[in-house]
Amino acid sequence: MTPEERDDLCFLPATEIVTAVAARRLSPVELVDAVLDRMAEINPLIGAFCTPAPEQARARAVQLADTLARGGTPGPLAGVPLGVKDLIATAGLLTTFGSPAYRDHVPDQDDIVVERSTGAGAVVLGKTNTTEFGYSPAGHNPLFPPSRNPWRTDLTPGGSSAGSAAAVAAGLGPVALGSDGGCSLRVPAAFCELVGFKPSMGRVPVWPGCRDERMPGASGWESIEHLGVLTRTVADTALMLSVLAGPDPRDRHSIPCHDVDWTAAARRGREEGCAGLRIAYSPDLGYLPVDPAVRAVAEDAVSVFRALGCTVEEVDPGWSDPAEAFQAIITAETDLTGMRRLTGQYGAAMSPHLVAWMTRDWTARELTDANIARKALTNRMAALMSAYDLLITPTAAVPPFPVGVHGPERIAGRTVGDTAWIGFNYPASLTGAPATNVPAGRTPDDLPVGLQLIGRHLADGTVLRAAAAYERARPWAHRRPVPTPNAPGAAPKAAATAR
Repeated sequence: MTPEERDDLCFLPATEIVTAVAARRLSPVELVDAVLDRMAEINPLIGAFCTPAPEQARARAVQLADTLARGGTPGPLAGVPLGVKDLIATAGLLTTFGSPAYRDHVPDQDDIVVERSTGAGAVVLGKTNTTEFGYSPAGHNPLFPPSRNPWRTDLTPGGSSAGSAAAVAAGLGPVALGSDGGCSLRVPAAFCELVGFKPSMGRVPVWPGCRDERMPGASGWESIEHLGVLTRTVADTALMLSVLAGPDPRDRHSIPCHDVDWTAAARRGREEGCAGLRIAYSPDLGYLPVDPAVRAVAEDAVSVFRALGCTVEEVDPGWSDPAEAFQAIITAETDLTGMRRLTGQYGAAMSPHLVAWMTRDWTARELTDANIARKALTNRMAALMSAYDLLITPTAAVPPFPVGVHGPERIAGRTVGDTAWIGFNYPASLTGAPATNVPAGRTPDDLPVGLQLIGRHLADGTVLRAAAAYERARPWAHRRPVPTPNAPGAAPKAAATAR
């Protein structure tokens, strides 16, 4: 197999993989070997997988191939190589949460999403890098080398699902599992030119994940954490959600999904479009500074929906910035006692911003005010969405920035906090609304920009349909990054693209 043939296999969409494996035109072993070979070459450049599991992956592929050879029925994800974020539990496979406090932790059970994926025939390639306990939207932690953006390796892929995004963008598997409490699927998707879909709260069950009470400090965010996927195509997102979604009694927040046909929604958008949808577009939500290049790319992307027959109106949603409320709510849902025990023991080796956050004296008033602000935001969002099918915004207020930076401190000439750049993501996080990133285009410096599509409460199918229609009008999955090393401080090298 030539390198070109290998890479063609590595960039196959999951939808094509399952069809070819089921028809016995493609061996799961051949596919996994190709991806593992590319991983050995590319992963050292981008730090996508913090714990690769090549032996386990190949053994699973051999087992699947034997089952098929004996006439076994392929599952809906038969042979699909899969990355799993290092916040998601994997039985028998190192799960560190990106923290020195859990550097040797090996779970004794799979998270539900892993259980469902492997039960459907997916092949786990290993664990993908994340920020420490997910408390950062960038791509680095104190335990492993930082994840890097495959499009330009001096830049961050975003976070906290940093490694999952870098892996999928670089062809190290067509899909990866991730989580999104504040932005952690959508922002890395925006920075890496991917689809990052956050389903409605409860659509995909979460257990045990970061909710395992046996693990001090690692449990929390119960009312705000979503699990989802990063993919290169909308159809792959729909395929994965058709397997992952649905209630489980172990997650008290999980809800039925009989009202959504994930694959049909994507197919409808691809075949019929999305004409007639009413869209509210907000370039800044009325309060966020936005990089001019990002704003220009987003404006151009929104014009695609007008061309597709949608009614698009620019709006100011009328709510105030919920950033402080968001931080207070996730703090209230954190095991502060356990986390403070960890920072007392490991603090010198942990992320400084996390230690400062966990040791701050939060007041009861701050925490209760945050819940009141969340209720007000939910009410205002419901009022806005009564008149519209979608709210569209940029996904991140800035293009990708250098590795190791928590976030820019100035945007569009304004001095801001170092998480202001993710402010577009908080409304869908706090309300539990379905939201996805789709690639919007490139800045004049050839950096990816993302567009966020937010749906009504539980209207996941509408979001998928619109994303698929947009993808057909302005496709992106044919582009492939060629990661190149960049020495610290050196002039960045633009990654070439092919096809």
